[in-house]
Amino acid sequence: MLKIYTDAATNPKQNVSGAGILIVGENLHRQLALVLHTGDNHEAEFMAVAAALRYCIAQDWQEQTIMLHTDSKTVALAIDKNYTGKPAFQPLLAEIEQLLEAFKLVLIRWIPEAKNKGADQLAKQGLQKALKEK
Repeated sequence: MLKIYTDAATNPKQNVSGAGILIVGENLHRQLALVLHTGDNHEAEFMAVAAALRYCIAQDWQEQTIMLHTDSKTVALAIDKNYTGKPAFQPLLAEIEQLLEAFKLVLIRWIPEAKNKGADQLAKQGLQKALKEK
């Protein structure tokens, strides 16, 4: 089983964000800090989950059981219900749902921010990269 933690950090004034992805498994520890081109934190949280799933597919981990953790209630509920009322998030949710089909089993779990510090630090690193690119 792989445990994946995702988070986003956003600077709305600069219209950039960072995604943090922490992947932990048996003999495995990966840390990703990514630049995202959005100034909306909720959108960035969706993008972080999608990026984590794409990374897992690129690593050929579809047969692994995935426990995906996010501290975004908006994202966790949207994925759980396969619904979001915000039109801006619908394409991202559709992409996530399509990516999920590639996996044997993915469990989405909301966790409080205090339990997501590793991904939070990586998201802040991604945001710093984004700000340096501006």
